[in-house]
Amino acid sequence: RDLVRSRGLGDVYKRQQEDIMKLEAAIAADYSNIARMVVRKDGETVYERYFGGCTAESRLNVFSVTKSIVSILLGIALDRGCLGSIDQQVLEFFPEYTPKRGEKTIQRITIRDMLTMTAPYKYRSTPYTKYFTSPDWVRFSLDLLGGKGPVGEFRYAPLIGPDILTGILTRVTGQSVLDFAKEHLFAPLGIPVERSITFRSREELMAFYKSTDLRVWAADPAGVNAGGWGLTLSPMDLAKLGQLYLDGGVWNGQRLVSERWVRESTAEQSRWAERDLPYGYLWWVLPQGHGFAAMGDGGNALYVSPDKNLVAAITSRFQPRVKDRIELIRTYVAPCFD
Repeated sequence: RDLVRSRGLGDVYKRQQEDIMKLEAAIAADYSNIARMVVRKDGETVYERYFGGCTAESRLNVFSVTKSIVSILLGIALDRGCLGSIDQQVLEFFPEYTPKRGEKTIQRITIRDMLTMTAPYKYRSTPYTKYFTSPDWVRFSLDLLGGKGPVGEFRYAPLIGPDILTGILTRVTGQSVLDFAKEHLFAPLGIPVERSITFRSREELMAFYKSTDLRVWAADPAGVNAGGWGLTLSPMDLAKLGQLYLDGGVWNGQRLVSERWVRESTAEQSRWAERDLPYGYLWWVLPQGHGFAAMGDGGNALYVSPDKNLVAAITSRFQPRVKDRIELIRTYVAPCFD
C-alpha cells in the first residue's frame, strides 16, 4: 500500500478495493456456495479468498472441470506418441468389445467426436444410478454410445462418454490416468492428487460430494479414473492449469503440452445450437473472443482470458441450479484487476 501511495496511485487502489467489496457482496448475496476463489493477472496471484470455513488446503470435487483436464492429458499423450490421432475410431482401442446386434453407428465414432461432444447416445436422460453402480464405467458408456442419432450433432454428455476417453488413455499409456497425470502434469505444476477412490455405497458417494479435504480422483471398480467428474482440486490448482494454457502449454519454462493442442482445444470445434455456445475439445469457448472456460456442476469454474491476461478459478460446495460463474467473473472479477 505504501508503494501504491508513493507512486500516486491511491485513487486506483481505492477504486479497486471498492470493486472487491462489490464482488464479495455479490458472492454473499447470490453465490453463497462458493468455497474459494483465486485470480491471477499478468502471471501473478492478485486475489485469493476463502469462504464458509474453507482454507488453502481445502479441495472439492470440481465435477465437469475434470473433462478439460482429461483434454490436456489427451494432448500430452498425443505429443508423446502414445496416441496416434484423435481421428482414430474409438473401437480400435477396445478390440474385445462386441457392439450390440443391429448397432451400426458406434463403429464410426472417433476420439474427435467424443472430444467435441458430437457423438450420439442411446439414452434420453442420464441413467445416473445404473452408471454409479456399474462395475465398469467404460463398458457401460460403450453400451450406450451410438444408436440412431447422427454423428456430428452436438449432444453434451455430463457423465456417460468421457470415461471412454479415460479408458483409452489407460490403454495407450499403460498407466492409470492418475499416474500419467501425476508424472506429466500434476507433479510439474505442484498439484497434489494423492490417490484414486472408489465408492462401495451411495452413502460413500454422498460423503465424497461434501468432503473438503480429500486429494483424490474417483475411479470405477476396474480402476479407470472418471472422465467427467470426481477430481478434487483447489482453485489454486485450477489457476495453475489456466496459467499453463494462457502461456501456450509452458509452465516455468518447461513445455508440458504442445502449443498446437492448446490452440486447437480452446478454439471452436462444435457448437451447442440450442444455447448458441461454441465448444472446443472438452473446453467451453466463450463468445466474441472472450477466452475459454472449464465448467463444473454446482458452480466450479476456470476462466481464462488471453486478452486480459487473466485467469480466475472458483471451487464451490455442490448445490443444484446455481447462478452462472462466468457472469460473476465478467461483471465483478475482471473489472477489479483491469
